[in-house]
Amino acid sequence: MTLRPGERDLAESLAANALAFLAAEPERLERFLSLAGIDPGGIRAAAASPGFLVAVMEHLMSDEPLLLAFAANEGIKPERVVKAAHALGIVPWERGFA
Repeated sequence: MTLRPGERDLAESLAANALAFLAAEPERLERFLSLAGIDPGGIRAAAASPGFLVAVMEHLMSDEPLLLAFAANEGIKPERVVKAAHALGIVPWERGFA
């Protein structure tokens, strides 16, 4: 996939907003950390890894109600979140290719 200039930066910015959205409610953050295998005390170290924002977006993409809530919170269409996830390298899942 060819990205337009600045598209990855915008996607990373949206992913950082998604992390803040998760952190705003302890239950959401705890679920993300648990599924990602991250100890709450190690979130800062994990956040420094290159794939961390991708993991945040993958988490959103795996939970439609969460994705919709985040998009509503940001005042954007859910499709924009999906496009940002794709810009970060997340490949859409297709039935029959699991």
